[in-house]
Amino acid sequence: MATNPEERPEERQRRELEEIRRKFTEVGARLGSAFEPAPPDDDQPRALRPPAAPLDQPARPRWQWLAAVALIFVLGTGLGYLLPRSGAGAQPAPSPQPPPASTPAAPRISTPPRVVVPRSCLEAARHGDETISLLVRNVRDRRLDMALKAYTLASQACRKEASP
Repeated sequence: MATNPEERPEERQRRELEEIRRKFTEVGARLGSAFEPAPPDDDQPRALRPPAAPLDQPARPRWQWLAAVALIFVLGTGLGYLLPRSGAGAQPAPSPQPPPASTPAAPRISTPPRVVVPRSCLEAARHGDETISLLVRNVRDRRLDMALKAYTLASQACRKEASP
């Protein structure tokens, strides 16, 4: 498509539009309709359809399918009861005992470590709740500014205390 510099843009757009329409018409005539079945062409090989199920073999009755599902359920439940499970009532496997020492030592009783939350972290949580409450109530004044500063300082102190 050669463009003529002296040609007006509207005229050029009209000509390009006509050319596009002509090309679409040619392609549409060549391909045919997408909504109607294509006429059979002897030149092109037809796609083979999958063979139909034989009519002489009837489908399984519904009761056989239900019986198979029930049997699978019963077998799975029985197998679940047979497998060992660990829970509150199960005894843990005995741990191997270390070799006896030459001198008797006092038995060690281990207690889980007690986790203590630093006070600054509790303050940070309280100031954070206060800040969110002010934001939710749409309070946009000095109280919000003070609550946000208090939260920032408390969270920084919490990070310093909580880090190892």
